[in-house]
Amino acid sequence: MERLINILIIDDNETDQLALREILGGGGNILLECDSIEEAHHILSRKEVGIILINIDSAFFSSMDEFQELLEKHQQNTHYSIVITENARSGSKVLRGLNSGAVDFISKPFNPHLIQAKIEVYKSLYYKDQRIAQLLGNILPRTVLEDLNNHGKFSPRRVDKGVVLFTDFVDFSMKSKSIKPLKLVKRLEHYFTRFDEITERYKLEKIKTIGDAYMALAGVTESNEEPVLRACLAALEMRDFIRNEKEVARALKRDFWEIRIGIHTGPLVAGIIGSARYSFDVWGDTVNIAARAQQLSEIDAITISQEIIDECDSLFESTFIGEVPIKKRGGTMSLYTLDGLKKEHSLYGDGKLANVELRKRCYITSVDFEHMRNDIVNRLKSTLPEEMIYHDLAHTLNVEKSALRLARLEGLNEEEIMMLRTAVLYHDSGFIFTYHRNELHGVRMMEQSLPKYGYDPEQIAAIRAMILATSSGNEPITLLEQIMCDADHDYLGRADYYMVAEKLREEIAIFGTTMTEEEWLSFQLTYLQNDHRFYTSTSKNIRERGKQNRIAELKTKLRQLQIQE
Repeated sequence: MERLINILIIDDNETDQLALREILGGGGNILLECDSIEEAHHILSRKEVGIILINIDSAFFSSMDEFQELLEKHQQNTHYSIVITENARSGSKVLRGLNSGAVDFISKPFNPHLIQAKIEVYKSLYYKDQRIAQLLGNILPRTVLEDLNNHGKFSPRRVDKGVVLFTDFVDFSMKSKSIKPLKLVKRLEHYFTRFDEITERYKLEKIKTIGDAYMALAGVTESNEEPVLRACLAALEMRDFIRNEKEVARALKRDFWEIRIGIHTGPLVAGIIGSARYSFDVWGDTVNIAARAQQLSEIDAITISQEIIDECDSLFESTFIGEVPIKKRGGTMSLYTLDGLKKEHSLYGDGKLANVELRKRCYITSVDFEHMRNDIVNRLKSTLPEEMIYHDLAHTLNVEKSALRLARLEGLNEEEIMMLRTAVLYHDSGFIFTYHRNELHGVRMMEQSLPKYGYDPEQIAAIRAMILATSSGNEPITLLEQIMCDADHDYLGRADYYMVAEKLREEIAIFGTTMTEEEWLSFQLTYLQNDHRFYTSTSKNIRERGKQNRIAELKTKLRQLQIQE
């Protein structure tokens, strides 16, 4: 997997920019250039930058306060800053730069080997930072991490109306005895990974797994609207996922797992315990009641408390179970099964997924992207002609992977990434109907399909523009369209170019255009040299050099072939 990093050069000296481009080009370095602090603010507001190089001798650089303000304002998107100066021996400017947040300096005239060595050190630290942040994010909630980073501690806090969701697999102990350990862990990982996706979608916070039990919270570590509603919607999706898995397993005559889910809302205390190894947890009767509701749940059902009913009875269908005793504390509680959404509040009228209005009320995406993706992937898999050797499902999924990488590095937000992925998934769907002018057919299919998944007209228009941007003769205008085109042609600068291009040659031949070896080499050269170009700064940095290497190689092959003839 490629390791990529954004490096921002803030310098109004074109000679410096050119020199640094020559020294740092390649190696996964995505070089971003600007000549003012104002422009740097604009870039950092959208993109995460691993390393900043700033010329403190430049005319635009009026004070070290501006530099410090830049780093403080974008501290979430910046990591390591290095100052550039004419004469490091004077020391005063460099010292002020280091005191303002820089970690190192480079002096002019540039020493290429020294600069490359320093950049490699900070790249290595950046990648380690990313990995550590990822691991910590899997262990502790974001708000807890922010408190630890800013204050060095997380103070226990009380929440008056937190929501606790528990899941547990039925007869797990018995099943674990009859299954190999590795297979057991993979099975749990399969289910819990999907649960993680669901909790993230509904902005819940996964707290922990204990064996086969899964615990998540809403309204405790985040302040998003409608915590009870979000928890119930997440529980319905978890239950339906397990039910679908069960139906497939039965059809294939395989073993299956079943689940129980419990939800309760009430006061909680949240905090961190441990000093050598942190553990975030919550305490209170609310946890015990949620666990009790889960234990008393029917198989593949969701059991909720009276407090949950009081919050959202008008939105959900439910069935009263009865009064049950509360262990240890004493007393009883009223329990219900959460059956599903009322039809008027569900996206497809089947009581499963929330409609657009409810999603907006929860401030979650109004689009049912997962079902859309599953449906179009299955349609491509089952209806694309077998003759599609290049424009097959694997190509679409590879373009989606490239688009995701470009989107992150170019600083797209979650809605933009969702629309981009949608455009990628539909951009070759027109090949189901025709080999020529396929984009128009793909657009028609997209426009007919997406409204039922909750896409609005504005989103559909943007997706249409992205798909059409990939057609011959069209120029991408917006950043989304540019990323779409670059992702579609990402392989032109990759090492696997020839393997992918050979598939295209075979496909073209199947549809009536055969070429001699010389014609094929000339065809590729004409396209790479005259017709194609990369648009985004990321692709220019990571793919243009590879593309130029392919051009040089193709020219050599063509000359050798002509000499032989």
